Amino acid sequence: MKTPRTLRLVGQGLVLALLAGVLAGCDYTFEPLYPTDVKSVAVPMWHRGPEVYRRELEMRLTEAIIKQIQLKPMYKVVSKAKAETELTGTIDRVEQRILTTDPDTGQPRELEMTIFVSFEWKDLRTGKARVKRSNFSQAGDYITHEPFSRDFFQGSEDVINKLARRIVEEMEKPW
Repeated sequence: MKTPRTLRLVGQGLVLALLAGVLAGCDYTFEPLYPTDVKSVAVPMWHRGPEVYRRELEMRLTEAIIKQIQLKPMYKVVSKAKAETELTGTIDRVEQRILTTDPDTGQPRELEMTIFVSFEWKDLRTGKARVKRSNFSQAGDYITHEPFSRDFFQGSEDVINKLARRIVEEMEKPW
């Protein structure tokens, strides 16, 4: 005769098996999101394209990307000499568009900024590109008047951080 503990363990095993079967049928997986064959990434300073005149955007984006990668426990940011992969890129263009104007002065009140980049995540062991994107963009808006009074630097910070997060998300396994 089976003991209550044995019955409970069998029941838990059946529940886990059923749950795994249901999740597998719904395209859920227990596999990691990121490639397990990569442990290190080099992120050299990104570049500005010939049409980008805003200084230091490339430094701020590179720093934001490094911070996003460091938030992921599976990758370590190292020098190119020690890295298995390298993430390089260029800020191709920055566009601003007026969303609203102050009716009294005609000055812009709310602006939308879009940053377009091209990047490549390359495996340095094989020389093959793991991810390659062009015309990859992120938009955001900011208010220039009181009480917020954000300038280009402050307005671009949010867009840069969102863009960095999306670039690192592109390093996930292609499903």
